[in-house]
Amino acid sequence: MPDSRGRDAVLRYAAHFSASPEQVLADLESYARLLEKWQRIQNLVSRETLAEVWTRHFADSLQVLKLLTGNDRTILDLGSGGGFPALPLAIASKGMDRRFILVEPTGRKASFLRTVARELGLNVKLEARRTQDIDSRETGPIDVITSRALASLPQLCALAAPFFGPQTRAVFHKGREHVEELAESAALWQHDVVLVKSDTDESGVLVELKNLRLKTS
Repeated sequence: MPDSRGRDAVLRYAAHFSASPEQVLADLESYARLLEKWQRIQNLVSRETLAEVWTRHFADSLQVLKLLTGNDRTILDLGSGGGFPALPLAIASKGMDRRFILVEPTGRKASFLRTVARELGLNVKLEARRTQDIDSRETGPIDVITSRALASLPQLCALAAPFFGPQTRAVFHKGREHVEELAESAALWQHDVVLVKSDTDESGVLVELKNLRLKTS
């Protein structure tokens, strides 16, 4: 069971849940137990954050809900690792027509993600290969692309660009380095940018990108 701080951090986003708050909390508890079990054989999150999983990982992931709309039906998560932010978002989205495509090439991490999705009955498809090896025609149109703690912003733009359509948005978690990374990205990529202050990281932001395209000389 989460402590009151962890519970409150998650329930801050309850207005955006499709499932009931009680169901979301129960599913997150199951997720936390699986994470602790699998952490013994595969480094899914940094060891020092495991004890604060409700605030450092679950709530941090769920804040993306504020930027999603009812029309966001297909979400592509790059470098899913331990499942953040995609699996908490999938848990909160139960009962609505929204599917998640998780990209994670590391075998044990992919097995963990499959296990959580199966045991919690989540609308998740796993791609156990590198993002660069996936053809956008396989995924179909993507509404939102997410990623957390995978790569620098210029690298994320390069990974995400093949999946961008006219209405696609990207929402990337970024820390204090976001100013420098935005400058580096702007040298190579054109994009419309909205920065949303993170609820869980005083120096962090959610970087929302639209109209992503490579600059031409």
